[in-house]
Amino acid sequence: MIEVLAQASEQTSGITGSIQAGLGCLGAAIGVGIVGMKAAEAVGRNPDASGAILVQSIIGMALAEAVAFYSLFL
Repeated sequence: MIEVLAQASEQTSGITGSIQAGLGCLGAAIGVGIVGMKAAEAVGRNPDASGAILVQSIIGMALAEAVAFYSLFL
């Protein structure tokens, strides 16, 4: 019985890294979606400011994607 528990604990140690990476990438995807949604909303409200909104939204998406890289590589 103890051997089975030892094997189970060894197998779950590999799964925890996958869960961390998956949740980190999920958070980044949600963040990029929110940034894109709000950028489209802002351009709809003020079309003249589309250039400034585009720049700020690209920076926001890059910062959100950085979270995915942190979760994958750290």
